[in-house]
Amino acid sequence: METIHYLSQFNLLQSLALEDLMEMEELTRITVVPKNTYIQTPPTFSEGLFFVKKGKVRLYRLNADGKQFTSDILSEGNVFGEMNVISFGTKDHYIEAMEECHICTIDPVRFEEFVATRPRFLMSLMQVLSDRIKSMSQLTHNLAIGNLHDKILCVLLKLSDQLGVKSEDNYYKINVPLSHQEIANLIGASREAVTMALQELVKAEVLQTGFRTILIHHDKVSGRNL
Repeated sequence: METIHYLSQFNLLQSLALEDLMEMEELTRITVVPKNTYIQTPPTFSEGLFFVKKGKVRLYRLNADGKQFTSDILSEGNVFGEMNVISFGTKDHYIEAMEECHICTIDPVRFEEFVATRPRFLMSLMQVLSDRIKSMSQLTHNLAIGNLHDKILCVLLKLSDQLGVKSEDNYYKINVPLSHQEIANLIGASREAVTMALQELVKAEVLQTGFRTILIHHDKVSGRNL
């Protein structure tokens, strides 16, 4: 029953009746993944659907030069993975636990049988996928046309929407430790350039920073028409 309680907390699964959740529990196993451990690499990819029950994971790819580009950071309640009936585009990604994570893994074959008889749940799954594609498309567009400052603010605003905790004076603390290099990985820039841009954004009072801590002022960012 504990697993059923956890499953019922996922937005995607809230449309399911108790008997459906009980059946879903039989398809699910929970794995504890230590911090800085890979959940997946491209060579170790296997089909399946994964729910983040606890913790945060980073999805990234490597370019031809071996440089990292972070595609997304997912927290509790998010889903990732690929199978025949659904794909979140993570097959070629490295997926790493940023902190200790509890990951729910669902058997792909039995899950496809489960979905086939529950059209309402399938529609919810498609909506989650559609929202993810829309978000990533908008982010890709902004990163392609914006200047460095706008690129930084764009990804930080997205993270604050996902992981932000409101602080004083309409600043939102991004509830995940971020180094300058990790921000650079999010936008495909150099760490040195990101450091200079962050200093300028702090002077403009758009951001507040500390050791691996960033707060972003939503009102001042919205005035930049990102």
